[in-house]
Amino acid sequence: MSQVIQFRRTTAILTLIAASIGGGLVAALAVATHSKAPVYVTARAADTKDANTQRVTQLSNSFADIIEKASPAVVKISMTRIIKASDQQQNNPFMSDPFFRQFFGGPMARPRDQREQGLGSGVIVSGSGYILTNNHVVEKANSLKVSLSDGRDFTGKVVGADPQTDVAVVKINASNLPTLQFANSDGARVGDLCFAIGNPFGQDHTVTMGIVSAKGRKLEGGTYIQNFIQTDAAINPGNSGGALINARGELIGMNTMILTGNSGFGGEGGNIGIGFAVPSNMAKQVMDQIMKTGKVSRGYMGVSLQPVTPELAQQFGLKTGERGAIVADVTPGAPGSKAGLKSGDVITAIDGKKVEGSDDLTMEVISHSPGNTVTLDVIRNGEPMKVSVTLGQRPGSVDLRDWNKRNGQGENNNEEEDNGNTGNASARGISVETLTGDLAQQLNVPANTRGVVVDEVDESSPAADAGIGRGIVITAVDRKPVSNAQDFKRLMSQAQNKPVLLTVNQGGQTGFVVVQPK
Repeated sequence: MSQVIQFRRTTAILTLIAASIGGGLVAALAVATHSKAPVYVTARAADTKDANTQRVTQLSNSFADIIEKASPAVVKISMTRIIKASDQQQNNPFMSDPFFRQFFGGPMARPRDQREQGLGSGVIVSGSGYILTNNHVVEKANSLKVSLSDGRDFTGKVVGADPQTDVAVVKINASNLPTLQFANSDGARVGDLCFAIGNPFGQDHTVTMGIVSAKGRKLEGGTYIQNFIQTDAAINPGNSGGALINARGELIGMNTMILTGNSGFGGEGGNIGIGFAVPSNMAKQVMDQIMKTGKVSRGYMGVSLQPVTPELAQQFGLKTGERGAIVADVTPGAPGSKAGLKSGDVITAIDGKKVEGSDDLTMEVISHSPGNTVTLDVIRNGEPMKVSVTLGQRPGSVDLRDWNKRNGQGENNNEEEDNGNTGNASARGISVETLTGDLAQQLNVPANTRGVVVDEVDESSPAADAGIGRGIVITAVDRKPVSNAQDFKRLMSQAQNKPVLLTVNQGGQTGFVVVQPK
């Protein structure tokens, strides 16, 4: 009996175990069936997380690899400059003024030579020791020390410099140096990743990352020839002359200037995310000339250019969407004048290459050597034509009026004719008076200029919207010369309710302005 009971208990226990196992299997299957998608998604999420982590790691490593390869080609340049006591005395007239010597109770202390020190960066562009940097980093330096990333120091020598582009070349006696490869900066696009490498505030080989923020920047108060790449990669004092590289580790620019929040353009303040670099194409072109001849020569036409706006395009007979550069003024005796270019011509192409704007044309001209002949596509009075110009040597960073004076051009010392047509007039909210010789001198326009001077502008008029202001000289209305106030009033009335094209001169610079009817 006990055996039977024991058997039954055993059977019952086995049955319960089997039932439990079966139920567990059913439950497990049920759970598996109902939770099939969540389990699958959880597995994919983990896989995706791992994949993303792997991608981030690969991206980080790729950046590090690029910097590791490029950074040794960036150097630190320490400069020492001696300011002579004689130069200080020349810059301070009080030093030799008897009154001030008496006022201060005897002879003033003579100034002593002063030592200035500066810090910048440079880029090794040749394994034999040629280094690209900014002119302002090495300008008037008495001694240069170049420090490499491996700890070696060398004495540097300036091979040549070009203040117009702020480019200089330094040479050290070394070999088998790491170098950076030049990229085609024209191919850089806004939004491209970039890295700035340099020595900001003396912090060796600092790397910052950003994007190409803009191209073709031209700024007031900078160098004479400008075509900057703008970047938000942090640039600070000491970065000057350093490298701006792309995501392939190629040199697309040389860091040069910054805008600061508290010190203005190129000041000593910190970075606010607006930095500028000389494009590598421009830097290489200048560098090649310096290394070959020790100086830089550029093509020159001797014309003042103005960008084409939609309003001006209509006035000058351009097709919709057609671009170019307007010849505002032509320097007498310069290559453009000899070739027959005239004020009001619109240049749409050079050697078959379309001109997008005035800055674009300028860069094309200066990329040619003096003596080269270029062919221009020109629209004159709505008619297309071709003009061949044999380029001259571009003057240094001087005002073209100074160049004219040195070459005996643009001056007329004849006494002003008094034709009796003086007085005042007004039209379209512009009040003018006839230009006299005295006014011309005060306004810094050529003495032989004929026209009218703007006395007042109605601030609510289209003329004010167009930028016409007091002191501007108007020399023509719809390309018809203006000799006096009465001419101005007559020609303006003939325009009636149509846009009128004014030829203006401000501070000796000619340009064109379209004034809409009220």
